[in-house]
Formats: sequence, structure tokens, C-alpha cells
Amino acid sequence: MNLILLSGGSGQRLWPLSNNIRSKQFVPLLKNEDGGYESMVQRVYRQITRQDPGARIVVATGKRQVSTILNQLGDRVDVCVEPCRRDTFPAIVLACAYLVDVRGVDPSEPVVVCPVDPYVDDSYFAAVHRLAELAGAPDAAHLTLMGVEPTYPSAKYGYIIPETAETVSRVTAFREKPDEQTAAGYIARGALWNCGVFAFRLDYLLQAAHARMAFSHFEDLQKNYAEQEKISFDYAVAEQEPDIRVMRFAGEWKDVGSWNTFTEVMADPAIGKVLMDESCHDTNVVNQLNIPILCMGCDHMVVAASSDGILVSDKGRSSHIKPFVEQVEGEARFAEKSWGSFTVLDVQPEATTIRIVLNPGHRLTYHSHEHRDEVWTIVAGTGRTVIDGIVRRVHPGDVVTMPAGARHTLIADTALQVVEVQIGEEINVADKTKFELDL
Repeated sequence: MNLILLSGGSGQRLWPLSNNIRSKQFVPLLKNEDGGYESMVQRVYRQITRQDPGARIVVATGKRQVSTILNQLGDRVDVCVEPCRRDTFPAIVLACAYLVDVRGVDPSEPVVVCPVDPYVDDSYFAAVHRLAELAGAPDAAHLTLMGVEPTYPSAKYGYIIPETAETVSRVTAFREKPDEQTAAGYIARGALWNCGVFAFRLDYLLQAAHARMAFSHFEDLQKNYAEQEKISFDYAVAEQEPDIRVMRFAGEWKDVGSWNTFTEVMADPAIGKVLMDESCHDTNVVNQLNIPILCMGCDHMVVAASSDGILVSDKGRSSHIKPFVEQVEGEARFAEKSWGSFTVLDVQPEATTIRIVLNPGHRLTYHSHEHRDEVWTIVAGTGRTVIDGIVRRVHPGDVVTMPAGARHTLIADTALQVVEVQIGEEINVADKTKFELDL
């Protein structure tokens, strides 16, 4: 099975745990099978590979999310990176071209496109597998959708109007997000929620793409991506295509797009250093700080704390968080990278303190800074530093100083925890020059 997982998002919906680098699908709040915590993207990957261990998965995303995806999934998936944002149609075309031109997939094979972050049971991906089979059949429609049987009239979702009540039916119409009364009328006619899952043969979409976009192959499209029209898949394809079928899905499906809905699927009401007294009711607290949070008399609330900020909200109001986050959002103080993660601990006018966690076998880039000195204090683990070509082994308690202009890197032999202090009158992310390093 070929799968394209669409991974986007601005990182505002689960603020302060999500930010402009780490969107909600990467926040580890869901219990996994071992009793630990996993993110939505890790859960979805686990569910896909349990259904189809040989699934070929491509995550279509932007540059900011690449490091987090590699940190959480490693090289188990392919990542197709949009050079810039151009909406869902160009992103899906780019991923299809990647499958055919880079991975060598036969253009006649079907592919399923899914959001990366649904909260579903395993029957969902069994249905996705069936959808791929339908799209690859000799008598397949050009476009095959999966529609969720509604459990209530919702104004949050679009609707698919099928021709019949059969498991697989032709589609007569699409309806954008209606009010609840109109939605109830749609449901009475057998309408299905549009969950954003659809399948087609690769050559079908590439042919449709060539009719709208000028490119010859993947590398050509990637090079000229900024020149492509910003247009959604629904507008470019779904609303124009007369040959569409929909397959019904009656299993568990939730769009957990806000704190209010996310807390419904969290196994634990409290994560981190949290104490709630007996008067708290229907309250969830997530604390990623190393200091305790005490909640008393909290009713129907969500409290979340990270190095990026603190949220205290009524659950119902938490879905209106976006305009307020836009007022307080700055540079992300936590980020996952392909080599590990960093957390900004303190920012002063001429000094910034950061905690770095470096995964075993990984290293920082070999780089220098023109306008700042840096000091590393090794807190845990063992590794090596390279400073201006000189290699030195480091252990807990070691302090390493890099003056401005010195080329330096840190290599983790075991998991490394380091406190980095940046000192200078001008401290910014642009002050970094990278170099090749032959070890």
C-alpha cells in the first residue's frame, strides 16, 4: 500500500505544548502499548504498519517539520518536503512525483492520501487498505473517497452526499461546513463526514497535474515549486471530477483539533509534576516544566505549561486560542531536531542558556559563530567535541569553551545532556556558518 500522509499546521492549537516548529501531531500525550507516551504521528505510524508492515509511507510536509519527523520516526518513512507552502494540490502532486520518479513506484499503482493526525482505531487503517484496493481495481472510479458515518449533526466538517446507502456508492455532491440544522438534513439523506481521505492511481493525478502545472519530473517541480498556483486538492480535482465513489466507514474517528477535543482521548488527566485536590472535576493538566503545578477547585479546565508559556483555560474556550497565541508567540523555546532536542532555559540581554539533548550516534553540525562565545557543560553521558579540528573526549562535569570564530561540534557516543551558554552582545540564529567535517 502506498500512503501519503499530509502533515501541516501552525502549531497554535495545543499551545504552549505545540509551537511554530512542533505542531499538535508531534506532542507526546497519548498512551502507547508500553505505558509510555507517544505523539499522534507515532500512533498513526504504528497503526499503519500493524495493518500493513510493508506500507510505503511518504510524509508530505514543510521544512520546519522535517527535523521533528526524523526525530520521532527516523528513516522508517520517506519525507517529501515542500520548498514553500502552496496548499494541498501542489503538495500532493509533489509527493506523487516523488513516489514515481524517486522511489520508482509504477504509475499505475494506487495511492491513498490521509491526514497525519486522526484519532482512530485499527479498523480505520483496515478501511484505508480496502480503499487502496478499490482505487486499484480495473473498474475503479478516478477518485475514491472514504466517508465517516456521522454520529451527530456537526458544523465542523464538510459532507459527502452519496447516491445510495451501499458500502460503496457514487457521489452526487459535496457540501461545505453547514450549520447544525442543515447538517441534520444532510444526515437524513445519508450524508457522510468528509474526513480528508481519498485514493487514486498515481498516473491519474499526474496527468491532472500536467494539465495545470508545467513540470517534467520531481526535481523539476521541486525547483520551480514557488511558481506553482496556490490551490487546494478539493478545488483542483474533487470538485471538477465527475467519476467519484465513496466508501462508508463506521468505526472510531475523531478530529482532535483543540485542547477541548484532545483531552477527550488522553488516558491520564495529569501528566508531569501535577497535584489536583478532590474538588477538581473534568480537568486535565499537562506540565512539561520541572516545577510542580497545584490545582484546587478547577472545573472543566485545561492547564498546560511548557518552556513556551502557560495556558489556563475553560475547556470550551480553549478552541478560541489562536488569536491570543498570535499575540504572545515568539521564537520557539523547545524544538525536536533530527539529532535530539533543545530547550531554551533562560534569555538575558547578552546571554542565552539552552539545554541540549543529543541522541546516541548523532552530532551537531560543525559550525562557528562570529558574534558570540559558547560554553558547554556536560551534564550526563559521554561523547567527543571537535574544536578547530582537535578531538577531545568529554564526560559529566567537563566544561568546554568555544570563543567566537572557533569551529566546533559535539558528538554523542551515549545519550548526552549538555547545558549551553551563549554569550555576546548579538545573539541570533542567523549567526551560524556551517562547515564540512571529515571524521
